[in-house]
Amino acid sequence: MINLKPGDPAPAFSAPNEKGETITLDQFKGQKLVLYFYPKDDTPGCTAEACSIRDNYNRFLNNGFAVLGVSPDKETKHQKFIDKYDLPFSLLADPDHQILEAYGVWGLKKFMGREYMGVIRTTFIIDENGKIAEVISKVKTKEHADQILDLMGVAS
Repeated sequence: MINLKPGDPAPAFSAPNEKGETITLDQFKGQKLVLYFYPKDDTPGCTAEACSIRDNYNRFLNNGFAVLGVSPDKETKHQKFIDKYDLPFSLLADPDHQILEAYGVWGLKKFMGREYMGVIRTTFIIDENGKIAEVISKVKTKEHADQILDLMGVAS
């Protein structure tokens, strides 16, 4: 269950990206960060979300945002996803759900009458000081970049 709200300190994290490099929240001090959580590489909704961000990546950079995606997938799967869709940002591997749980996005989901534990698709915008600026829990996968940038007051 997502309990984090704007103004809260963003939970620290440390995880490998698609290249096996360790990425931490501290590396983004002084910069705005879009940290988006998604269920699984190379699925329709997750691909639409990643490609929306990819297609608007320069708008994020031009407005001082870094972007990271996080899912339970392993580094090798992330690298294949990045290569297939030419994603210009890193994806963090969290197979043990440590970051997912810290951000409250690992929880009970329902699909076709079945209940299971999984990733609750959510995006956190973290400010330059490491505090949560915004939480997007109703993610529109195909328009997610516009959804983020509009919320942050960035013009098209």
